[in-house]
Amino acid sequence: MPKIRQFCLTLTLLLSILVLTWGNVTPLGAENLPLSSTLDGMLQQAFTATQGGEFAQAETYWTEIINQYPENPAMWSNRGNVRVSQNKLNEAISDYNQSLELAPDFPDSYLNRGVAYEGLGEWEKAIADYNKVLEINPKDAIAYNNRGNAEAGLGEWQDALLDYQTASDLDKNYSFARANYALTLYQVGQPEAAIKIMKNLVRKYPNFADMRAALTACLWDMGKPGEAESNWVAVVGLDPRYKNIDWVKTVRRWPPKVVLALNHFLNLK
Repeated sequence: MPKIRQFCLTLTLLLSILVLTWGNVTPLGAENLPLSSTLDGMLQQAFTATQGGEFAQAETYWTEIINQYPENPAMWSNRGNVRVSQNKLNEAISDYNQSLELAPDFPDSYLNRGVAYEGLGEWEKAIADYNKVLEINPKDAIAYNNRGNAEAGLGEWQDALLDYQTASDLDKNYSFARANYALTLYQVGQPEAAIKIMKNLVRKYPNFADMRAALTACLWDMGKPGEAESNWVAVVGLDPRYKNIDWVKTVRRWPPKVVLALNHFLNLK
């Protein structure tokens, strides 16, 4: 899945910096935000709603903040993020465009706009945005992973494989990049290597439903029904969405060979 980065502001840090929930501390527009208990309260409300999954309410809060501080690019990007979470992708892109007009060299708005383009299936535009992130920061693991997702959308599996590997090498704890690498190895005809990585991830993260479901599919496909079934028992308890092959294909966006393997398991077991 593509990953969004979100701006996170606190009253103390408004003096000089913005803190990103993922990524480095980066100065951006904080000098335009006067310290006030009113603003701090508004920001706390917005972030609480965002983090609590109350995206419609969060959008209302971010809109109120934007109305008062329209020159701060972080506010536009944050509203774009909650709009993506509501599948308001074109509206989100408009917000990211405004953020980039105010701060054309800040990478996070490019990365987040790329996620929105992915949601629309506009893979080339997404790749262009991720390329821009990597021009600014060549060691951005999230940009490599997300670019791999967009390349996978185009069926460019070898390019995706390289980007997933780079992302997981840059951030050893980026489990989803490693998972995407394993899934793509299976797609390009390296099942043993793929399963080895999947098993390592499950050993490290026992509740990693995505990799347990992938192991189920791949082990079943390779004629190991006992191991497949044992992993599936855990999957059902952790995340029942993997029972829905359309979700796996269109939302989680597994590679076709792994989707087919899971479909065989679900329909033939």
